[in-house]
Amino acid sequence: MSDQILLPDTDPHRLARTLSGLNLVDGALTKSISGKSFPVVNPATGREVGNAAASDERDVKRAALAAARAQPAWAAMPARKRGALIAECSRLLSDHVEELGRLVALETGKALRTESRIEASVVADALQFYGGLASELKGETVPFNPDMLTLTQREPIGVVGVIIPWNAPMMLMALKIAPALVAGNTVVVKSAEEAPLAVLRVCQILNQKLPPGVLNIVSGFGPECGAPLVAHPAVGKVTFTGSVETGRIVARTAGEKLIPVTLELGGKSPMIVMDDADIPKAVAGAVSGMRFTRQGQSCTAASRILVHERVHDEFVATLKSRVDAMKMGDPLDEATDIGTIISRGQLDKVLGYIEAGRAVPGAQALECSQLPDAESLRNGLFVRPVIFVGLDNTSRLAREEIFGPVTCVIRFSNYEEALALANDSDFGLAATIWTQSLKTALDATRRLQAGFVQVNQNIVVQPGLSYGGVKQSGLGREASLEAMLDHFTHKKTIIFNMN
Repeated sequence: MSDQILLPDTDPHRLARTLSGLNLVDGALTKSISGKSFPVVNPATGREVGNAAASDERDVKRAALAAARAQPAWAAMPARKRGALIAECSRLLSDHVEELGRLVALETGKALRTESRIEASVVADALQFYGGLASELKGETVPFNPDMLTLTQREPIGVVGVIIPWNAPMMLMALKIAPALVAGNTVVVKSAEEAPLAVLRVCQILNQKLPPGVLNIVSGFGPECGAPLVAHPAVGKVTFTGSVETGRIVARTAGEKLIPVTLELGGKSPMIVMDDADIPKAVAGAVSGMRFTRQGQSCTAASRILVHERVHDEFVATLKSRVDAMKMGDPLDEATDIGTIISRGQLDKVLGYIEAGRAVPGAQALECSQLPDAESLRNGLFVRPVIFVGLDNTSRLAREEIFGPVTCVIRFSNYEEALALANDSDFGLAATIWTQSLKTALDATRRLQAGFVQVNQNIVVQPGLSYGGVKQSGLGREASLEAMLDHFTHKKTIIFNMN
């Protein structure tokens, strides 16, 4: 553990320069072995704000071996002491919420007030939550035979490889590393190439309390950095959040090694609005559930809104009015509700979907809000939110994950039709239903094919709520006690012959 105390730095540009070109391995900031780096760009301005280490197999090996060396001593530490250290890390992060919020806003384009500052606070909360669960790493006694004392105990897996996305990088990292560390594993994180700086800063802050090698982070691209991490012999478990295509690659490599893997791969989350729903409340839920403040860049975004024909027009008009009132602008401006798309490639993908939707006969694209007119933002990756009406559930826009501020409002005439439409998807991450009928709500929660179902609300994943999907949305669960026990420990059975 380092004696250095890091002071918060709320100038994100200065902090980005300070962290440029660095990994964190074995408790120390270090450049990549090749010395190569790649630019980190502010998507609101198009300007380079720093750079990230372009790590390769050699850097991954160095980090994995450091984690492997540190793991036996970390696992031997009493579980409650590990939990106490993670809780201390949470308190350290609490002093850096503003700094981290501003830094992640700079590199991702997410608005500070509505998104980035909130994400930074959830990071500390996740560590606090799991730090308090250390005493739950307990086994059982098994009534197998009166002449035998039979029991089980939980043991850590070893080194965990963590691969995170760019849309909520700090939060999703925290929900992976916190249970892994408390359970006695050591960790190597591979950051998203679009958002490597804030997560590096989080790991730097945590390494003030953690022994060297317990938590390491490298940056780089998938083939050169991510793939070697999954394949490294020292890595005994992988947890990944990202695309279905990359998730399949991760699963194949993990399968060849016969190691466990957790996959959170995205969704096409339905939101059912019945004719008895509280429409203002449902519209507010659509605004938050579609994650418009994150430009729709969320796995649980309510990108299929199924609305009863009797309230369809009222719902659409009210929703458009609400989104029209949201302000797009500089992510670091407190007045901004909506920031930018993360990258030029992602922007082109989103615009491609919008054009495809416009080309469908009978479809109507309702553009909302207004692009910022500031000269400093003229190169920013802004796109107006779009509400599509007139599309059906067979449309590409209703079946494929867009990961942008685009939602389809689809009519239905009865409850059974709504359920059929909701379940007619390759994904099964999240779903919501909006109704004042308890009978309808209870039936829907049973029949909706999703891992995270809500009634009359649309909150994001939070520590303490088991989170994960079915079908193409992935394998395993996160954010809960079961995530720590089931995904970051092995259960060992021990038998004493008493004769």
